[in-house]
Amino acid sequence: MATTQSIIAELEDAIRHGSPDQRAETLRRATDLFLSEAERLTEAQIALFDDVFVHLIREIEIKAKAVLSRRLAPVDRAPAGAIRQLANDDAITVAEPVLRHSARLSENDLLELAKNKSQQHLLAISARNTLTEPVTDLLVSRGDGEVKRKLAGNPGAKLSEHGFTSLVDSAWTDESLAEKIGLRIDLPHRLLHRLLLKATAAARARILALAPADTRDVIQETLSKISGEMYREIAPKRDFSKAVEKINLMQKEGSLNETSILVFANARSYEETVAALGALCSTSLEFIEPLITGIDGLLVACKAAKLNWPTAKALLESWILRHQVTELELVKAKQDYQKLSEASAQRTLGFWKARMETSPNFSLSRS
Repeated sequence: MATTQSIIAELEDAIRHGSPDQRAETLRRATDLFLSEAERLTEAQIALFDDVFVHLIREIEIKAKAVLSRRLAPVDRAPAGAIRQLANDDAITVAEPVLRHSARLSENDLLELAKNKSQQHLLAISARNTLTEPVTDLLVSRGDGEVKRKLAGNPGAKLSEHGFTSLVDSAWTDESLAEKIGLRIDLPHRLLHRLLLKATAAARARILALAPADTRDVIQETLSKISGEMYREIAPKRDFSKAVEKINLMQKEGSLNETSILVFANARSYEETVAALGALCSTSLEFIEPLITGIDGLLVACKAAKLNWPTAKALLESWILRHQVTELELVKAKQDYQKLSEASAQRTLGFWKARMETSPNFSLSRS
């Protein structure tokens, strides 16, 4: 360590008497020495380097500090005091390397920096490989749009429920943020629904196109559910009187059957399809129409009406649900339909009818 002591002595002399160029050159040599010995230095020796670096950082120009920051940032055993001083520098060229990469900055360090430094500093912190919820909460609270977009696109940034909610709310007026937050696999489903409900059509399309395969079905299912909700909000009230007369006549004549349902479905005769399903299930229009706009309700109604799977599948794929059913939904629907007995379906219809009569706001969970 004689060389180390010599360099440190030279550093101390440069601090007191050297020109800016001399200080920068001495710092470069000291940094070279530190980096070459970092793995073998004791904590006491690192502290010695730290003390000298901290003093010298106050005396050198921005360009030299920026070089030091870039060289120390990736070093796990870098002098902690020097790292904190570089991170606090108002010049972003100095602070950014350590803010983005240094493992020597603790959570408390990052919280203090996020509370007091500029948006550029916050942006650099947002790019770190790992960030805890307390830090991301503060970044979301203080950060501008660029900071929020960087956080949303950083898979190593752990976001709290509050953080996610704030980002989703901000995304309503920021398409780029909506895309980034919509592609996070850790976004809670209820917030995905909230995000997609408010997002523009273009943002929704890009989220779906860019989503990885394991989340695309969830996004598609959510979009389909939203489409159904929006349709129900704007759909005009339908007149079923003629359809009911027609279905009642067919029942009397004995011609109302599974084939009839398929004919109505293929002809896109909504009123006749709904009225026919209600009649075959021996239930009212007021009960059957809202029921069959959801997958579960439509499957139970089809089974109670003694329809075969191909007919139930045709209804699922028709416009009756008011959204496109995904392949994943069809596979699960077929499995559920094969397990469901006619008796169970009829009992379920009776239970739902009783629940709807006593609880007007009752609804099925899966759309």
